[in-house]
Amino acid sequence: MFDSLSNKLESAFKLLKGHGKITDINVAETLKEVRRALLDADVNFKIAKEFTNRVKEKALGQKVLTSLQPGQLMVKLVKDELTLLMGSSPSEMELSSKPSVILMSGLQGSGKTTFSGKLALYLKKKNNKRPLLVACDVYRPAAIDQLVVLAEQIDVPVFSDREEKNPVKIAQTAIKKAKQQNNDVVIIDTAGRLAVDEVLMKEISDIHHTVKPDETLFVVDAMTGQDAVNTAKAFHDTLNFEGVILTKLDGDTRGGAALSIKSVVNKPIKFIGTGEKMEALDVFYPERMADRILGMGDVVSLVERAQEQFDQEEARKINKKIAKNQFGFDDFLSQIQQVKKMGNMKDLMGMIPGANKMMGDVDVDNDSFKHIEAMIGSMTPKERSQPDIINHSRKNRIAKGSGRDINEVNQLIKQFGQMSKMMKMMQGGKGKQMMKMFQGFK
Repeated sequence: MFDSLSNKLESAFKLLKGHGKITDINVAETLKEVRRALLDADVNFKIAKEFTNRVKEKALGQKVLTSLQPGQLMVKLVKDELTLLMGSSPSEMELSSKPSVILMSGLQGSGKTTFSGKLALYLKKKNNKRPLLVACDVYRPAAIDQLVVLAEQIDVPVFSDREEKNPVKIAQTAIKKAKQQNNDVVIIDTAGRLAVDEVLMKEISDIHHTVKPDETLFVVDAMTGQDAVNTAKAFHDTLNFEGVILTKLDGDTRGGAALSIKSVVNKPIKFIGTGEKMEALDVFYPERMADRILGMGDVVSLVERAQEQFDQEEARKINKKIAKNQFGFDDFLSQIQQVKKMGNMKDLMGMIPGANKMMGDVDVDNDSFKHIEAMIGSMTPKERSQPDIINHSRKNRIAKGSGRDINEVNQLIKQFGQMSKMMKMMQGGKGKQMMKMFQGFK
């Protein structure tokens, strides 16, 4: 996520290394590189220029604190401006009506239908809502089928009418149905086009005018860059939407849309899509995103994801096993499964401060666990529960059964042993000492 922008900003800040104070010259050099990094990320020229001018105003004349280097001060100033540029604080959704109506808008291929399903799941789990998904794309039969499949995956009802060709009537009927079924949120998935045109805008405007949604959300593919901003403006002029959804942020995105869109339409980014899984949806926190862009990670979001996905009962069972020296490969595999539930591994690595820099070009994804799962799968139940019995001949059999090298089996057993020792330590008095040590980094 924003790797290219992060690297270029880091290079820009290096220009201030070794300087005792901030001067007109070294600020100008640094901000020239910052502006270039923003333009390369497909940020609008006017926005990039105004951004660097604001940072320059704040930087010049500021005395460097004794505990800070000029580069660190500049990073802080850039972080503050990035946060402001993206909206300062997260934006809540308006869900007080019964039912609350959410209208999805955007171009074809932006991820509207998938996001509609993700949002339904999010509101169901986080807000204890009873959502109803509504298929209002009357042009693309596959869109209805896609929404039905997604709805089945998340166990949410869907309303569709394949005979009716008027999306306004479908939306009206769906809202009546929702009232009858006690659905308290209605999410309307609308048709898209390859580009903004009169037919598309009239249709979405008619639906908007008739159903009077509590929230109108504009869904945009983050990889489309500056074009996304122009499209957002066209939709906003017609709908005056309440918020923006950025999808496909797990892809090779340059970040221009995320950084520019708030300035152009003056509406907040409310959610971001970070993967293909239905759980891959995050509330957009501008400050946390600014931290990630500047390579500072996002530990808060990482902890929140872990708390959501980790089974507390399972954790208690494992703690008991660790205390009794009964932690085995089945438990290790269970931990891996829970980590995978947290989302895309590359995205998770980006939340750990400095991790991307340490990893370099090493590609980490969810498939990275496959060879470990294969090796554990090749063990007998007894070997998984009693790792100490795994001798050389057993290692050879595990290696052959999983299609791996015996050195990889040795490495796995070694890593497992190290992890077991560390977890044992964390349970004792040393764990408290380590926690105190970590608190010192806050």
